[in-house]
Amino acid sequence: MSNLKAIDLFEAYAQNKLPMDEGYIVSSFFKEDSAYSVYEIISYSTVKDIYMTGDGLTFQTNGKKLFLLVEPPNFPHKATEPVFRDKNFQVPLRFKASNIYTAKNQSTIIYSKTPQEAISAFTVVKPVGINFAFLFYPLPDTFKLIERFFEKTLNQEAVIPVDDAKKVAKEFAALCEKVLTWPKD
Repeated sequence: MSNLKAIDLFEAYAQNKLPMDEGYIVSSFFKEDSAYSVYEIISYSTVKDIYMTGDGLTFQTNGKKLFLLVEPPNFPHKATEPVFRDKNFQVPLRFKASNIYTAKNQSTIIYSKTPQEAISAFTVVKPVGINFAFLFYPLPDTFKLIERFFEKTLNQEAVIPVDDAKKVAKEFAALCEKVLTWPKD
C-alpha cells in the first residue's frame, strides 16, 4: 500500500487496502450523451467500520464533501439552482454558496465554497458505466495529485478547454486542501 497514490475505491475495499485513519474519495456521475458531469470529493478520518450495502460502500465515520458540477453550453436549466433541478440533474448546491466559472467554450463549472458534513456515516455509491470512484491515499502530494486528476478529467471527460481545466483544478484542489483535511492528534 505504501507505493500506491490512488486506486479504484471498490478494488481497494476488495483487497483490504482502505486506510482507516484518513482518505479522500472522488466519485463521478456522468450523463450519457452529454458533458453534464457531477463530481463529489469526500474526506474521511478515523473509520469505525466499512461495509458493503446494496448500492455501495458505507463508511461509519464522519465525512466532509465538496461537489463540482459541469454544465455544457447547451444545458437548458442553467438558471435553475442545482439543488432544485429534476432528480437526474440535482446536486446539493446553491448559486450563492458556490464558486461559478464560465469556460471559454461557455461550459459552466460550479463548485462548493464550503464542505457539507456527513455525521457518523456516509455511503459511496458503486459506480456504473463510465462513472468512477477513486481513493486517494493521504500523502504529502495528495492535493497536487487531485489537482492533476481534475485537470485531466475536466478536460477529457467534461470537455473543458485545457487552460480553464487547469485553472479550475488548481483552485478546487487548493480549496480541498484548505477545507477537507482533518486535525492531527
